[in-house]
Amino acid sequence: MIQIGKVLGAFSRSDYMGVLSRGSQPRGAHIGKKSGSAREASRRLTCGEVFEKPNMIGYEVSVSHLIRTMTTRNWDHVFLIDDERLPVGRVHAVDLLKLFDRKRVNRDLAWSEAIPAYQCITHPPLHVQTNTPLLKAAVLLLTHDLNQLAVVDGEGALIGVVSNATVARHLPRFIR
Repeated sequence: MIQIGKVLGAFSRSDYMGVLSRGSQPRGAHIGKKSGSAREASRRLTCGEVFEKPNMIGYEVSVSHLIRTMTTRNWDHVFLIDDERLPVGRVHAVDLLKLFDRKRVNRDLAWSEAIPAYQCITHPPLHVQTNTPLLKAAVLLLTHDLNQLAVVDGEGALIGVVSNATVARHLPRFIR
């Protein structure tokens, strides 16, 4: 909208279509109805619709191999899985740093070749199903002070991950 060479505001195509669809309703009369539908839509959004590719590795690899993989791929966490892709647990880089700090008296790093990665698991394999609402996953993340949750299929195999970043990326569009 322009008035004598000054821009007063922008009128988008969706604004125009909204005015047409509301007809003679006063401005703002539709807000209660829309926020209710946004609330319902946010509850319908599932982890299966928004999950991301998980960082995963076999649980029997050595700690040395685990660290090498995490550093070369720039991962801060990894899910350990068995042969059927069932999550065994989750290892975070900070947990590995703490482990190395405790072992610092022994300068020989050969132990990291001999110890399997599953002995570094500090987080249980907390997971959600693909049909779990994203809001419920967000509550689990906050309640258990986690950054990531495994997303599993109907057979329990790891297929994805939902993180705090995933929640932050998808839920704000429903907040009004």
